Amino acid sequence: MALTPSLLKQLKTHYPSLTFVEGDDFQWSPQLHTVIFDPTHETADSLLLHEVAHSLLNHNDYSKDVALLAMETDAWEHAKTLAPTFSVALDDDDVQDHLDTYRDWLHARSTCPRCEAIGYQKGPRLYACVACAHEWRVNEARTCALRRYDT
Repeated sequence: MALTPSLLKQLKTHYPSLTFVEGDDFQWSPQLHTVIFDPTHETADSLLLHEVAHSLLNHNDYSKDVALLAMETDAWEHAKTLAPTFSVALDDDDVQDHLDTYRDWLHARSTCPRCEAIGYQKGPRLYACVACAHEWRVNEARTCALRRYDT
């Protein structure tokens, strides 16, 4: 189901400091204090509420990839508390599906390209393997294909 027009109106009224802009995806831009949303997406209401939750939780940046997963989880939990106020039904399976994309992203980034053991993040986009001591860099890869490079 596409975005409910009354939801957008309610959110604009409740959060006048936020700017809402139509786009091809859903995201929170802390620099612009803007929620970008796709009104045609089948779960637009829940995704829009999730992005608003990011704004209300002051999610600006993260230093470790695992922190992004934590922020996503927190935003979904906060969206659940907002949902009754705005008459939005959040489907737990849908929420878990969205979180699974971040879990899969984190798993792929932390998998050693040499031995396939799970590594740990040493620094920004830098990982190391606990099994073979190999190090690799990863690209941003939140909205594009993951790339891993030997250091």
